[in-house]
Amino acid sequence: MRASKKSGRIGSIHISGAETICTKQKLSIMAQQYIERALTHSRGLPDEIVVSVEEITEKPLNAYLLKASTIQCSSPAEARRIIAELLIDTDISGQAVASGFKILDSKKRMRGASLILSNSAARVEPDRSRGVRVSRFGLSKNAFVEITKINRIKRSQFTTVAEAISLASKTAAHPDILAEVCISDDPDYTTGYIASSRLGYIRIPNIKSAGDMRGGRVIYLRQDSKPEDVIKYLEKMPVIIKRSRNR
Repeated sequence: MRASKKSGRIGSIHISGAETICTKQKLSIMAQQYIERALTHSRGLPDEIVVSVEEITEKPLNAYLLKASTIQCSSPAEARRIIAELLIDTDISGQAVASGFKILDSKKRMRGASLILSNSAARVEPDRSRGVRVSRFGLSKNAFVEITKINRIKRSQFTTVAEAISLASKTAAHPDILAEVCISDDPDYTTGYIASSRLGYIRIPNIKSAGDMRGGRVIYLRQDSKPEDVIKYLEKMPVIIKRSRNR
C-alpha cells in the first residue's frame, strides 16, 4: 500500500506505506487494514491510496528475526553519538558515517533507502530521489509472537515496530550489508533504530524531536560488494522472517 497527497510544485508527498507477504485467504483483511492505516496517518489525509497485490511464484528464502534491544537515549544529539560509535565499531569509516547523517538530516524525502559504501562513502543507489525499496518480506507466526514479547513497546506502536524489525531482518541477512540506520518520517514517532547481523535490532528513543517530519534510511555496504546484486535481493527476493536463531 502506498498513500500520497498532491503538493504544488513538488508533485506529491508520501503519507503512508506498508506491505507484507500473506496467503490469498488474508488478502481482503490486509487490504482493509492498510486502507484504514492510510486514512488515519499522522502525516495527514491522502488524496490517493494505491493497494497492489502481486503473486509470488518464487520460493521465499528464510531469514532469522534480529534480536531486539533498546538503548536509553534522551536527545537527538545523544542518539547521533550512539549511532556513530556503533557504526565505527562495525568497520564503517567516519566519512561514511557523516555521509549517512547528511542524508538522514536532509529535508528532501527519499522513497527508499540510500546505499553507502563502508569505506569510500560513495552512494551507489541508481536513483537518488527514489532510493532502493526493501520489499517482499513477511513474518512467520513464531516470529510474530516473538515480537509481541519485546519490552517497552506500546500497543499503539506495535505495527510500526513489527514492520521495522521485519524489514531490518531481511536487510541484515544479506552478507554484503554491514549495517542499517533508520529514522521514521512520521512526526509522531521518534524512536529510530540501528541494525545489523552482529548488533541485532537496537531501538533508539528520541532519535529526533517530536513534530520533526524528516526521516530516512541508510544502508551501509561492504566496500567490495556488488550493489546491483544487493539491490536485486532487497527489492525482488521474497523472504520470510523466522524466529530468532537462538530460540
